[in-house]
Amino acid sequence: MAKELITDTAIKAAKPKEAPYRLPDGSGLYLLVRPDAKKWWRLDYTHEGKRKTLSVGVYPETGLALARRNAEAARALLAEGVDPSEVRKAKRTRQAEARETERRLADGIPLANSFEAVAREWFEKFSADWVASHADKIIRRLERDIFPWLGARPIAEIKAPELLSALRRIEERGAIETAHRTLQNCGQVFRYAIATGRAERDISADLRGALVPVSKTHLPAITDPKAIGGLLRSLDGYTGFFVTKCALRLAPLVFVRPGELRKAEWSEIDLDNAEWNIPAARMKMREPHLVPLSRQAVEILRELHAVTGRGRYVFPGARTNGRPMSDNAVLAAMRRMGIPKEEMTGHGFRAMARTVLDEVLGFRPDWIEHQLAHAVRDPNGRAYNRTAHLTKRREMMQAWADYLDALKVENVIPLRAKTA
Repeated sequence: MAKELITDTAIKAAKPKEAPYRLPDGSGLYLLVRPDAKKWWRLDYTHEGKRKTLSVGVYPETGLALARRNAEAARALLAEGVDPSEVRKAKRTRQAEARETERRLADGIPLANSFEAVAREWFEKFSADWVASHADKIIRRLERDIFPWLGARPIAEIKAPELLSALRRIEERGAIETAHRTLQNCGQVFRYAIATGRAERDISADLRGALVPVSKTHLPAITDPKAIGGLLRSLDGYTGFFVTKCALRLAPLVFVRPGELRKAEWSEIDLDNAEWNIPAARMKMREPHLVPLSRQAVEILRELHAVTGRGRYVFPGARTNGRPMSDNAVLAAMRRMGIPKEEMTGHGFRAMARTVLDEVLGFRPDWIEHQLAHAVRDPNGRAYNRTAHLTKRREMMQAWADYLDALKVENVIPLRAKTA
């Protein structure tokens, strides 16, 4: 250490003057005596060619010995090429952030780096490209099952056991599949946090295999040809609301998802060319989908057009044509006809078509999957576009409609279709 040029006695004896003055201690350290009698320890130093000053304490709280230790610590940082002033600023920033964190947590306000804040930012950024019902399910899962337990925690500090504990609560109420989907959503949030510099790793990956496995269940569907014939006769005999009857008759012919059917708009349907172009915004996979319409489907739609064609929706609600029919309309109609939920659902028409087109009529699986709007890729891994195999799919959809007509007559012996 440099030669000591100041003593405790000299510090105590120092009196204020009209202008500030220094009591030097060597190596840049000095005591600044101000006119208001305050005494501040200062350290002058040079970093990257610039002269700077650092406060290292206030006398008498910081005595001579402590001031020297503080100055020595600053010099050690300089020896390593680190500016002690920047270290001081960073420390103050961390302290301010910690105080703000405590305040926000006490007030129930999500932190910018909290799990909830990151999750909502992720949701806001990506949900615009999702189907509304899908987006609503995701945010409700997080709000109900994750935010109450982990929402206020800084996302980088959350550990795998903490996330597992929250997911176990979902399992305990019997919602096993929901627990798995919530884990998947949390993984997406953690990966977004990594990309935006607020976390270093995705802890959800550590929970692979930690949840109770999902039992594979299948939506009820009638696939036996004789039973399909009975179902179709029941649908044709429905005596309720005409729009619902048309939806019941059209559903097995086009086998789209229930939401895609009930929200169909006349602007999407070209009856002259026998096509239904469903926009990407309404499709689960966010890709536009083309449904070739059989002669029977066109007949149903032309009949319905006379009733609802002046409005927006093909299947408007019973009370107003400004909204599509409710998501329960088709199901409720089937229940009134005595078709139990254990046998058939609105989604079941898809499983029915998939099974029979493949196992009975012998159409190529990739044509069927494409018509179901599932992800179908070519041998090079590229996704087929919406018009892929369109000619063959037109033939398939007409053959399917003809086959369903035939099934309405009992004791039909099906013929296998050509697949090439």
